[in-house]
Amino acid sequence: MNKTILLLPFSLLVFTACQNHNKDEKKSQPPNIILINVDDMGWRDVGFMGSEYYETPNLDALAADGMIFTNAYASASNCAPSRACMMSGQWSPRHGIFTVGTPERGESKHRKLIPVPNNTALPDSIYTLAEALKDAGYTTCHAGKWHLSDDPTTQGFEINIGGTHAGHPSSYYPPYKNVPLDAPSDDYYLTNLIMDKTLEFLKTVGDEPFFLNYSPYAVHTPIHPVKNLLPKYENKPEWNGQNNAEYATMIENLDSQIGRLINALKEAGKLEDTFILFTSDNGGHYRITKQWPLRSGKGSYYEGGIREPMFVRWPEKVKPGTKTDVPVTNLDFYPTLLEVAGIEKPEGKNLDGQSFMPVLTGTRTLRERPLFWHFPFYLEAYVKNDTSTQDPTFRTRPGSAIRVGDWKLIQYFENNDIELYNLKEDISEKNNLAELHPEKRNELLNKLEIWRKEIHAPVPTEMNPEYAGK
Repeated sequence: MNKTILLLPFSLLVFTACQNHNKDEKKSQPPNIILINVDDMGWRDVGFMGSEYYETPNLDALAADGMIFTNAYASASNCAPSRACMMSGQWSPRHGIFTVGTPERGESKHRKLIPVPNNTALPDSIYTLAEALKDAGYTTCHAGKWHLSDDPTTQGFEINIGGTHAGHPSSYYPPYKNVPLDAPSDDYYLTNLIMDKTLEFLKTVGDEPFFLNYSPYAVHTPIHPVKNLLPKYENKPEWNGQNNAEYATMIENLDSQIGRLINALKEAGKLEDTFILFTSDNGGHYRITKQWPLRSGKGSYYEGGIREPMFVRWPEKVKPGTKTDVPVTNLDFYPTLLEVAGIEKPEGKNLDGQSFMPVLTGTRTLRERPLFWHFPFYLEAYVKNDTSTQDPTFRTRPGSAIRVGDWKLIQYFENNDIELYNLKEDISEKNNLAELHPEKRNELLNKLEIWRKEIHAPVPTEMNPEYAGK
């Protein structure tokens, strides 16, 4: 009896020591990483960025638990180049993906220049973010839209859930056709199915760190409403130009699926050991949603086409309820996530972004640096006689852009038209200051030209013989 009593404290001590050892071992492991990259979601298409029409309670709660970035940018204003930049960590001229499919968009008679060639797949020679994490011991999974090659498992992902070269599904309802997933019923929504498969993946990872690139096809076209949510929005008052009930159901449903992901992480005891970064690949589709006061939308190099919603949640590292106006770009994700995972920069790898870890941890801000965009192509307008773009025919014509501090300059190659804006005073980019501030114009233009030369950015110069004038 006395021996049993004496042994109990010792047994308890051993048990407690084992528990603490397991906790310490878990803490010494790098965190899980979830990168949520939504398709075509605009800067103000979520509650945490101010929308009073779209409902995103799960995302809003996550954002409140972390840091919101109000000056977050995509590196391109349409899908494929933005995703290629993010996954490679490199500006578009380095990998050659500038647009989706052909660069000859719109009618030939409206195109003054012949566009330069375009790559449609990310070269295998590029060492991707997924490959870097996989080689460091992460289990890697891609879920949803890939769009950079036929198969993401050839570029660093061990698991592929529905990712192909397709830029959007043929349908969100079965048969999905170009998305190789089997629906469990005749009306099963694609976004829900992708999350089903994602949750199945999470059950397989055990205690090893994982990287999940969650990139649902939603909320890209086709706009197929989630039927049970539609009545809720059909009579909801418009807010700030946002009034598309069918699109709103897609956003709310996406938010619900992310809620399922968070609940699964909680139940598995993994949420507090997980770094979550949320963003979108480019601006919202201007025919469907508005980002006011930002100008224009997807495909344009005005703010509505490239500024994105973004937050980071990382327990015990990122202070909840914080915001930053430091400009960042999805090119910065590669070096930031390497630092999160404790991985050295790969030898010989060109990374054009910089880690924003100091901003996340509050140790310091980032040095001021120029952000660049280069698009030597045409993109036809979504809306007839669109007044939000440079002209009513195209969302953008061939050109480049640069932001330094509060100043942003856009240069168009056809006629060397220059636009200069002070974003602090004119976030809507209504007042072209190029003639009023020639010194600032020339300073930014010189930086832009030096950058293009340094990275060998192709500029179209050949005249189109079919051009008939504006």
